[in-house]
Amino acid sequence: LARPPPPPPPRPPPSARRLLSPSRLNTTSRSSPSRRGREAAAMSHEPQQQNPDQHTPVGTPSGIATAPAPRGEDVIHNIGYRGYDGPRLGRGYARRSLFAQSLRGAYGLGRSAKSKVLPMILFAVVCLPAAIVVAVTVATSAKELPLGNSSYVLQLQPVIGIFIAAVAPQAVSLDLRYKTVPLYFSRPIERVDYVLAKYAALSAALFVFVASPVVILYAGALLAKLDFADQTRDLAQGIVFCALFAVVHAGIGLAIAAVTPRRGFGVAAIIAVLTIPYMLITALQAIAGEQDSPGAVGWLGLASPGTLMDGVQAKFLGGESGFPGGEVLTNAQAPFYLLLVAALLAGTYALLLRRYRKAGL
Repeated sequence: LARPPPPPPPRPPPSARRLLSPSRLNTTSRSSPSRRGREAAAMSHEPQQQNPDQHTPVGTPSGIATAPAPRGEDVIHNIGYRGYDGPRLGRGYARRSLFAQSLRGAYGLGRSAKSKVLPMILFAVVCLPAAIVVAVTVATSAKELPLGNSSYVLQLQPVIGIFIAAVAPQAVSLDLRYKTVPLYFSRPIERVDYVLAKYAALSAALFVFVASPVVILYAGALLAKLDFADQTRDLAQGIVFCALFAVVHAGIGLAIAAVTPRRGFGVAAIIAVLTIPYMLITALQAIAGEQDSPGAVGWLGLASPGTLMDGVQAKFLGGESGFPGGEVLTNAQAPFYLLLVAALLAGTYALLLRRYRKAGL
């Protein structure tokens, strides 16, 4: 008699079928950690043969290839970190480099072409009237220039204010906005070095801006065959005034520009501080002069940087006064002008140090 066929194996439940599906039983590509460990241990004891198409990288400690690569391909060797053993130029070189970079940037040198447009246009605007004055003096054979050196600079206060407003934010606001100040202070340079370099650079840029027309006037006076000694003395007086003017106004511009990292806000604030008070105080001085109040004219001059410089150059440098009626400071007013100039220099420098002490954290 034939045996009956064996009964079929019991069908596993659905959950078991999912666990035993072929996609989950990929035994060829996956193995348990213990099995992989045993296979790796067994392979480590087998001798490895060198492939003739591969070469051993030169420079490995034991001469055994750690990362064989085919011929013709580059090999990267980890040689570790090496310190810099060359000469270190120090803080002085860093200050000079920062000064030169800031001075060049004031006139757009080393920057894009559009960055040179406004500084060069303003420079031409401030020098062109001086060239016209020289041409008129030579053509008419005049015995003296129509206006003095310091008077010429004071007449161009609005143009100078626009130049400072364009240059000062570019010198400091970009470093604050993009938070690159801590990168400067990560080097041997200190906060005082950074402030001094920026202050000196803007002062030098402004000095070149205001002293260039003074030199043009001097050259024109010599071409007109005016007295050499008188013109040289006036040139020296004008250069000293331009230097003082540049240092005071550079400090004011930098202090305002360093308050905000937004360049547009800095431009508007500098123009407002340097031009609006000057025009307002000049109008008030004219009113006081019409009302026969010469003492009020001098005291009003303390309220504006431009009129402050006018009073100082007329009293202490022998320049021509721009006050109504040619009014000169009295002996009681003169010390206050000097004290205010010193306070502006020290105050703006202290504000810059305080600002960058906070920004460098």
